[in-house]
Amino acid sequence: MRVQTPSTDSPNPLADGAGDWPPMSRRHALLFGLTGLLYLLVVVAVLCDTKLVDLDWALKQLRPYKRWPEIQPFLNVWIVAGQRGPSAIVASVWLGWRCWRARTVRPLLVMGAALLLLNITVGAVKIVTGRLGPHYAHYIGSPELFSGGTIFPSGHTANAVVTWGVLAYLAVRWRRTGTVLAGLTAVSIGLTTVYLGTHWVSDVFAGWAAGALVLLALPLVEPTIADLDRRIVSLWRPQAA
Repeated sequence: MRVQTPSTDSPNPLADGAGDWPPMSRRHALLFGLTGLLYLLVVVAVLCDTKLVDLDWALKQLRPYKRWPEIQPFLNVWIVAGQRGPSAIVASVWLGWRCWRARTVRPLLVMGAALLLLNITVGAVKIVTGRLGPHYAHYIGSPELFSGGTIFPSGHTANAVVTWGVLAYLAVRWRRTGTVLAGLTAVSIGLTTVYLGTHWVSDVFAGWAAGALVLLALPLVEPTIADLDRRIVSLWRPQAA
């Protein structure tokens, strides 16, 4: 009988404590590239005042919140699921429980890394584009860029993708179910902002792509998270003899 010996080349960077930059699989690289391309196309489409901006204005002038006012009270509450503060508090409760149960701070570190990446990447584009939202638009048909706004990409949408996507990413038994629920939440939050008139639909497209890029980047920073996790946990536990 042949006995298998554990491989030293573990595919999980957390299992072997590897500190090197993990290799990206072909599928991962393809998803990352396609998502980045989609994000770039949306940004260029807005900057170049294309048909996408016309779609923005068409939906604004449709005024969904006036055409279907009966669902507005529910959506005013539901939109909170995309706000960073409330969603982070709810997520932290579950993540804190995971940390206590597994005696590790990795779940909180993953969420912290994701939110940091989100703030840097989305915040930079917001500042550079300076786009105004539908309620503050000045000229019909204009993309409303470089006017001191901070609406593009949609922070609500990107935050919903990242916050609930991280919970699905960290789930073990319910990862597939969590992924479906996270996706539905992110899609509905983005569409809700369009209904309420707080975002252009192009803001939402960019928010979806920006959030997805953050999630796709998380496996690349896992070795750094694992190393930081070991350092923090070592402060709590006495070193074994």
